[in-house]
Amino acid sequence: MEQLLDVGIIGGGPAGLSAALVLGRARRSVVVIDEGKPRNRVTHEIHGFLTRDRTKPADFRRIAREEISAYPTVRFVDDKAAAVTGNDGRFVITTTQGTVYNVRKLLFAVGKRDLPVEINGLTEVYGKSAFVCPYCDGWELQDRPLAIIAKGGGAHHVAKVLSGWSNQTVICSNGPDELTAEQREELMRHNVAIYDSPIQLIESTDGYVSRIKLEDGSAVDCTGIFFAPRLAAGSDLPDSLGCKMTETGTVVADGFGKTSVAGVYSAGDAATELYQAITAASLGSLAAVSINGELITEAWEKLG
Repeated sequence: MEQLLDVGIIGGGPAGLSAALVLGRARRSVVVIDEGKPRNRVTHEIHGFLTRDRTKPADFRRIAREEISAYPTVRFVDDKAAAVTGNDGRFVITTTQGTVYNVRKLLFAVGKRDLPVEINGLTEVYGKSAFVCPYCDGWELQDRPLAIIAKGGGAHHVAKVLSGWSNQTVICSNGPDELTAEQREELMRHNVAIYDSPIQLIESTDGYVSRIKLEDGSAVDCTGIFFAPRLAAGSDLPDSLGCKMTETGTVVADGFGKTSVAGVYSAGDAATELYQAITAASLGSLAAVSINGELITEAWEKLG
């Protein structure tokens, strides 16, 4: 019979790594299954993470694995989880390479994945001069002319937030702006121009944007872009197990990562819409504490 491990973690980003560290220190047997395709692989650096600010994503993972290697009960597997079956106490994880792992508890740290945004030229600048989070990348674009590609309340919100980094912002809504009259008036008072013509092309050199050409023949000069991404669940596995999901692909979980399915937890971008590495790591740590507490309680009660 295959060894029954305490915890299976699917996903090896900040959330999964943080959980593995906590569980390793708790002397839990853990397998971390990670296919090595993080969403932030398009970016050069992680920002806003205390002691790891400006660290390359690949280096962050390497350093984390090196630190966790001090705890011998944690094993890393470079593979993709293809299927998960079973229930609380014995979940069966099968990978694409055909390896099977039996685990008592399960943590999904699968993040989100980007859906294609149909804007010509956006892929070329994503991660170099086009970003989705001002808190992650606003510092690098401070005091520059910036374009916001978004509509409605989202565009209004980002324009307000970006005012802390630059007073040279415009909105390119790529079609009807979907703003209310009040929002449009407020943006005008703050000198935020609104262009509602569809985007024809984002012009760039080596990933750095220079201007946005619109279908009405006009152009918007800018050196940075913040845009509203289209996201989906990073994996179909939580849904396949019956976890409650939101329409945006977030696994519904409580403050300690517990999902609607007994024995199943979720952490990081998979369980929140606050997409920052340090937030993901925090959620991973909290989920690990909850998982360990559940395992302790089960063992305690079993002994009488």
